[in-house]
Amino acid sequence: MNKAELRERRFVHAVRTALNESAGQLPPDVRDRLAAARRTALAHKKAEAPSTVRSPVLAMPGVGAVSFDVEGEAQSPLQRAAAFLRRLGLLWPTIALIAGLAGIYQWQQQQRVDELAEVDTAMMLDDLPLAAYADQGFHQYLKHDQ
Repeated sequence: MNKAELRERRFVHAVRTALNESAGQLPPDVRDRLAAARRTALAHKKAEAPSTVRSPVLAMPGVGAVSFDVEGEAQSPLQRAAAFLRRLGLLWPTIALIAGLAGIYQWQQQQRVDELAEVDTAMMLDDLPLAAYADQGFHQYLKHDQ
């Protein structure tokens, strides 16, 4: 904040303080009209809000500060490249998540295949006939025996 802005803020504060102190001495109808005028002025001020909102500034080493519009429209090729890299930075975690989920799925599938192969191997190497495995009573016997 430079000196001119500081002086202006002090002046505004002094005027506001003086107006607030003398507001109690005004007649009620004048206070009501001033309040209505203030509401109207604030409504107009809000309607005049800027349409372009800036996001925080990104400082890049060796380049300086680069700012981006909310819509992602950059003015220079360097700013366009930085905006692209920022969007690309959001893509990498998504790719890593998808690759991780695919890896977990493949690992679970392999575990299931290994379990089934182990059961098949045990059945092939066992002395019991295959019909014994289809008998529900035999399954109850195996569960009770263990």
